This record gives sequence, C-alpha cells and structure tokens, in this order.
Amino acid sequence: MPVRIAIGLAATALAFGVAGRRFYFLSRLVRSGRPDHGRFGDVAGRLWAELSEVGGQKKLLKKPVAGLAHAFTFWGFTILLLTIIEAYGDLFSRTFAIPGIGHSPVVGFIEDFFAVAVLVSLGVFALIRTVDSPKRLDRKSRFYGSHLDAAWVTLGMISAVMLTLLGYRAAQTRTGHFPYDHTWWAFASRGIGEAFNSVSPGTALTLETVFLLLNIAFITGFLVFLSYSKHLHIFLAPINVATSRRPIALGPLYTTPDMDMENVSEDTIFGAGHIEDLSWKQLLDTLTCTECGRCQDACPAWNTGKPLSPKLLIMGLRDNLFESAPRLVGAGKTGKGEVGEGAEGGPAGGGPSVAEVPTLVPGTIDPDVLWSCLTCGACVEACPVDIEHVDTIVEMRRYEVLMESRFPAEAGLMLRNIENQGDPWGLGRSKRTEWTDELDFEVPVISGTIPDEIEYLYWVGCAGALDERARKATQATARLLHRAGVKFGILGPRESCTGDPARRLGNEYLYQEMGKANIETLNEAGAKKVVASCPHCFNSLSREYPDLGGNFEVIHHSMLLSHLIETGKLTSGSLDAKVTYHDPCYLGRHNRVFDEPRQVLDSIAGVEQIEMKRCREKSFCCGAGGARMWMEEDIGKRVNLERTDEALTTGADVVSTACPYCLIMLDDAVRARSREDDVRVMDVSQVMEASLGGSASLRAEPVDTEG
Repeated sequence: MPVRIAIGLAATALAFGVAGRRFYFLSRLVRSGRPDHGRFGDVAGRLWAELSEVGGQKKLLKKPVAGLAHAFTFWGFTILLLTIIEAYGDLFSRTFAIPGIGHSPVVGFIEDFFAVAVLVSLGVFALIRTVDSPKRLDRKSRFYGSHLDAAWVTLGMISAVMLTLLGYRAAQTRTGHFPYDHTWWAFASRGIGEAFNSVSPGTALTLETVFLLLNIAFITGFLVFLSYSKHLHIFLAPINVATSRRPIALGPLYTTPDMDMENVSEDTIFGAGHIEDLSWKQLLDTLTCTECGRCQDACPAWNTGKPLSPKLLIMGLRDNLFESAPRLVGAGKTGKGEVGEGAEGGPAGGGPSVAEVPTLVPGTIDPDVLWSCLTCGACVEACPVDIEHVDTIVEMRRYEVLMESRFPAEAGLMLRNIENQGDPWGLGRSKRTEWTDELDFEVPVISGTIPDEIEYLYWVGCAGALDERARKATQATARLLHRAGVKFGILGPRESCTGDPARRLGNEYLYQEMGKANIETLNEAGAKKVVASCPHCFNSLSREYPDLGGNFEVIHHSMLLSHLIETGKLTSGSLDAKVTYHDPCYLGRHNRVFDEPRQVLDSIAGVEQIEMKRCREKSFCCGAGGARMWMEEDIGKRVNLERTDEALTTGADVVSTACPYCLIMLDDAVRARSREDDVRVMDVSQVMEASLGGSASLRAEPVDTEG
C-alpha cells in the first residue's frame, strides 16, 4: 500500500507541476494582449451561454453524429470526475467509497454507462476522422491543416483512461472491494470482472493496483498532454464562451476606435499589425481553437478555392503568439510544443523589438488570405467555442489600410468614390432621385425637417438608388408602401454612403467620417423611424451608428412589408411560381432576420417556397460582403456562381432575396449560366408586386450589367 501511494502521488505531483507551469505561461501570454473591459457584463446572458453551449453542447449538435459523440464525451468527463475521486481514495484505502453516494448502485450504473459511452464515442470520432481524412478528401476535409497526430494521441489516451478505469473496477469485483455491491447495475465493471473469476485473490489485488496506478498515470499524463496540445479547449472553451460577445459576435464590429486626430499621437496604432495589438480575448481565441474545421467547412471563400480558411488563420496567429513569447513574456528557453513555440520563463522583454518583427500581414497571414474574407460570419456562426474571426480579420485589415496603406488596388477607387462622391460607384448625389422618375406618384424629398405626416424616412442606399437592377427593387418597395398608405420620404441628394464598405475593408477613418456626417443629416431632418432596403445600411444605421452617437429606430423593408401584411394594410395577390429565398448575410446571420422575408413570400397565393440546403443561419454568401463587391475575384470559383448553382438545383423559377448586393451578384451569376430566360432574380418586394400584377414580372429583362 505505501508503494502505490508513493507512486500515485509522485505521478500526480509531477504532472501538476509541469501542467501548472505551462498554464501559468499560457495565462501570461493571454494577458499580454490589449485590455478588453467589455467582456464581463450581461451576466445572465453569459450564464445561459455556459449552460446551453458548454453544458448543452448546442452548437456541436448542429452536426448530430459528431455532436452526440462529443456530448457523451463531455458529460462522460464530467460525470467520471467521481471515478477520479474514487481512484485517489483507493490509493489510500481499498475499501474507499464516496461518502453518501459511494455505495449507490445507481451511481455505479451511471459511471459504467458513461465509461462505455465515451469509448463508443471515441470509436465514432475515429471513424469520422478516417472517413473525412485529408488524405482522402484533401481541401474538402474539414480537418485539412489540423494537427491530426495529436488528435489520434488524444483518442488513444482517453481510451486508456477508460479501459484502465474499467480494469481496476473489474479487479475489485474479484477482490471484494468493489463499492457497488454484487448487483449488475455497474454492468461493465461486473461483466469484465467475470474474466477475473479464474485468478487468485492475490493476483486480483495485484491487478487492481496495476490498473489503478495506470489509470492515475494516464489521467495525469493526459493533463500534461492537454496543456501542450490543441485540446486545451477542454479547459479554455468554457472561459472563451463565457467572455464572448453575446448573443453572437456578428452584426456590428466589436470595436469602434477613437479616430479623433486630436487624440492621435505618433505612438497610436490602429488595428493589429503585431500579435500584441490583438486583445487578450483574441489571443484566448487562438488558444481555444479546437481545429475542428467547422468554420472552414462553412467558409464561402474556402469552399470556392480561395486560400482563406478561418481555422488556419487562427492557427497561424496562435503559432505567431508562441513564436513571439520571448518578446512578450520572457527570454527563457524556447521549446516546440504541439500548439506552437514559447518561452516559459525568464524576464519579459526578450527577443527582437517590435520594430524588427515582421507584421502579421504578410509575415504570418498571406495578403490573399486576408482580402478573401467576405465578413459573412459563417465561421463565427459555426464555431462551437465562440471564436470571433471577423473582428480579428477586420482588425488586421485596419492596420493594413490605415498604418501601411496596403490593400487591393481596385478597392482604392471605391474608397475615393465614397470620399469624393458619397457612393462606391462615384455617380454623385444628383442621381440619387432618378429612380423616382418612373413612379406614378410623388416621393417627398426631405430638404429640411421631416413633416409630421411622414411616418418613415426611406433610406434607399447607394445600390438601391444608383444600380439599374437594384433600382427596380427600390421602386417595387416604394409602390407597395404607397399602396399600403404608408407616408414616407427620402433624403435624395442629402443621403450618402453609410461607410459600410470602407469599414469592412479596414478604412475606419473614412467610415467614421461618413457615419458622423450621416448622423448629423438624420438629426437635422428629425429622423425617428427609418426603413432601409440594404442590409448593410440596416446594420450600420441600427447597430453601428449608436457608437458614433446616432440612435434611430431602423427596420428593414422586408420587416415593414411583413408587418403591413400582418395588420391587413397590404394584401398580396397570387403568383404561380416556385421561389427559393437567399438569406443575405447581413440581414439573416448578422441580424437574425429570417422569418419576415419568408412571411412576405408565404402570403402570396400560388407561391411554392423551396429552401436551399444552405439557408437561414447556414446561408452561403453571395460574394459581395467585406467590400468584395469592389475587388477582383481571380482565385478559384466565383462565390456568386457557387451560390447560384445551388439555387438553380432547386428547380425554382425565382431566386428571391432582400438585399441589393445579393440581387446584383445573383443576377450576374444567373446570366453567366445563361439561365436568365427561365429564372429570375427578384427582391421579395418585386415578387409581391408581381403577384398584384404590378410592374415587376417573371419575364427576363435586358440589363446593362456594366453600369
């Protein structure tokens, strides 16, 4: 007995010493990031996130097979903490039992059930990794680029923990020290114990000691392995989820830096050019990444042959973090670990100065990776541990644009047009009311303050006012509002770009200048209720302008149309058509508006809605977000073609949407596929107007796609 106590405690002390030193080092790395004090509010929301996402495995269960296997493993680890208590108790006393519950057959059953469930789940994981192996599927595998060897080691070590647990419990059934009596409630231990019936009691005692010490060795060894591997998420995921943006890291960007030039010095840094420019939460993100590849699997850039993988980007930043450890937290010895390199000791300030260190782009992140991002948020939606990829990518873009003036050349024209003409196309303010010329009623243009009789200010947006195809959707919306008796007006030449394309590109300064000017205009007009057709405008006006001092009640036109139908102020007609609805990223995933556009379509008699496989939260981007609308797409397949090919497979007559950018991109793709004669791309307002026999029709129309 003294020998096994000594061996067990020695192994434990050694493991805790090594793992503790490693975790302390990791905490110092995380704390080297920029302060972020906004991560601890909304306690109720964070508690619910822990219960639903960590405890309930909510996001993981979106992939049912892998999700259930992970859920059983997670709860197995949690429940089997009881067996760890029992193991250490057995070190000191062969007859140990947990006070109060240690002899309950129900507890014995639960422990055995989860031990077996974990082993079965490990088999499922092994099968998934074999079937979905990058060796077989290359880029199509979500595990492409992940540390595969570490995953197999993890499966092996967890299996060893479970098997040695069942082994020493089985030996106990022969020695008479098993705490859960002689019933078959502890079915696995009792069943395996049958194999020990032929051995002598002395041999059984020896086997019990061997399996017990092996069990403790594998448990403590696994602790050390975890601290040096990607499976850190077992400890870090609950922390990352608890400190994540609630309810989701989408919609507005997380930070709105102070761009007042009076507060800017030569030491001011905008964005993230080096790893220490990221916040502690963003550094925690890199350590929490499980390398599961769900983000990669959902990313429209990766799925169309672009070099951007959200997973590989986060992994690259993690590698950079460890490589930068001597400079960030110490000058001690650097050693290679599974999750990167790092100095685990020594005074801070070792290594090269930041001026001598290559910037994240292109040193760690290739420019083509950074600029392929559509900011669609599919990665954030898919991530089971709440990593905030989009915010991190935009931080790096800010540095590239504002500090280094490095960005795709074609985007420069868009920025100049916004700055000089107030729209990305550079067409000018004078053309913002031309869309009203084809209406048979007058749309008030607000030159002063909004009259009392006008209920809504219609924020038309640049695309809705200036693009030929998007104008038709704007006109349809205006006619429907007029039909419903809604009094609305527009700003016309006083309206300007919200700055969204500039912000997503990384030009925060231009965005804030445009935003402040628009807020001033809206305040001068006395705007209270605003309806916007463009989801990007909707997102900026309603969720980002408050950070600049602009607070307005903003709804999307699909939401208003749905409300008008629901209240009986607007009645749909009939239309014999199969319609598939494309969820715009900034309306659906970013702002959770999924039902209202579909309700508009559902109200039309004769319309059969057909959902694409990737819809609602899982919708696939049209290719225009993240300012990609104004950048060349010369790598891989065009994103709009990928999405349109999916829409065409539904057999729908109409591809409907609720965003002018999506309308343009999908229409371009339909024409590229030579399907414009039998498939129309229409806004939900156009579909509704067509049901009423209005100007919108299902016949193909000639369009100048170069305009």
